[in-house]
Amino acid sequence: MKLLFIDDEQTFLKYLAKRLVLDGFTVKTTFSGEEGVEAAAKEDFDVAVVDLQMPGIDGIEVQKRLKDLQPMLPRIVLTGHGSVENALESGKYNAFKFLSKPVDMDTLIETINAAYDHRIQQEQSSSGSESSQTGLKKVGAITKLYGKFRKLYGVEK
Repeated sequence: MKLLFIDDEQTFLKYLAKRLVLDGFTVKTTFSGEEGVEAAAKEDFDVAVVDLQMPGIDGIEVQKRLKDLQPMLPRIVLTGHGSVENALESGKYNAFKFLSKPVDMDTLIETINAAYDHRIQQEQSSSGSESSQTGLKKVGAITKLYGKFRKLYGVEK
């Protein structure tokens, strides 16, 4: 699974990325909202994890731009500045989940996997009935294979 992480706290982000790579994820890290949007314009990602408060464009604006670039991309908001208002504002732009720092690694991985599963379901339901049946077979095989790899590498409990 290909993840896009956007956070201005470089030490924190490098630690998370190393840990997630060990868990079998492919991780692209960017240290500003502008860098994250630029990365999403150049390549596709399965899930994005976005910090809320960053210099330059903030996490709310990043979510808007990511939604325009990759409408099916689930966005998880991970912030140390959590508030009800921020969560509600993120919800307007269909943030998949709002998590506060420090985040438990198991919770983060479970949320990423849930966001990816949600994306697959959305893609299946948005495709036409003929292509949907063909797509289901392909996605089913890929999903099964992905599940086996997750178990093999100890990502699933």
